[in-house]
Amino acid sequence: MGILAIDFGGTRLRTGWFEGADLDLIQRTETRTRVEDGQTAVIERIIATAQAVIPQDAIIEAIGIAAPGPLDAAADVIQHAKTLPGWHHVPLAQIVSEAFGGVPSFMQNDANLAAVAEYHRGAGRGCDPMIYLTLSTGIGGGAIIRGDLFTGSAGLAIEPGHQMFRLPDGQVKRLEELASGTAIGKRAQALLQTTDEPSILRTYPEVDGRVVGQAAQAGDPLALQIVSEAGEWLGLGLVNLLHLFNPQAVVVGGSVAGLGDLLFTPARAMIQAHVLDNAFIVPDLIRPAALGEDVCLIGAAWYAAGKVTL
Repeated sequence: MGILAIDFGGTRLRTGWFEGADLDLIQRTETRTRVEDGQTAVIERIIATAQAVIPQDAIIEAIGIAAPGPLDAAADVIQHAKTLPGWHHVPLAQIVSEAFGGVPSFMQNDANLAAVAEYHRGAGRGCDPMIYLTLSTGIGGGAIIRGDLFTGSAGLAIEPGHQMFRLPDGQVKRLEELASGTAIGKRAQALLQTTDEPSILRTYPEVDGRVVGQAAQAGDPLALQIVSEAGEWLGLGLVNLLHLFNPQAVVVGGSVAGLGDLLFTPARAMIQAHVLDNAFIVPDLIRPAALGEDVCLIGAAWYAAGKVTL
């Protein structure tokens, strides 16, 4: 017996087979989602890719699905994910369940399942409450409280990238408009147009968050300034989360988190400057995620296993 896990988004589709008390990953496969092929073709690809990892004659105990939000996790329905054009009110868990003979299937937001994975098998193991942040194109996250995934009354809780901040010029922006990879790229583009400051960034035909990160790691002053500013905004967002949840750990994953101390040193400075009390800052509070690209796959397996053993 085992758990079948599926993790898919607008770019990649991963499936895995998990067995044992510790839900060890026995088999996995990965391919492109190819959303341009249309919903029907993508669903067929999901099912075929999932079938490929199931051992011969194995019994599927449950199926876990990590999907991009927003979704109605209670009804296991994808509402209208931005990365899946044309997917509106799709009962994916039911479709997958029927494809595998009625096996219980459970779907959840991918960032929430990353939190589940890091809590059970990753950098947040044994930490409760635990907050997970993913810093990438946008900013997402999840929370574990008293050992359970916290999702709120409608399953929509914990959207850290949508914390609102009023800037000195009066604009109101979301955290992900200030500290995500997309935000870092846009900030660089604006400064390159409005300042004459020398920068290696001026040698690139296109500047995005990835390029700015590389330039910062190479010591470019303008890129370092941009990343530091993003880190300061991130720190303010983290202060809010500390005050709300008083977590034992904040686990941070995603491509932007790869900037390490270039981002987190200014973030920690803002936390130190603005936190209500130093008691909120426990040892090793902010820590890098440990599970890499399979984090949502692992989380989907643990989530499904928890549902069928309740």
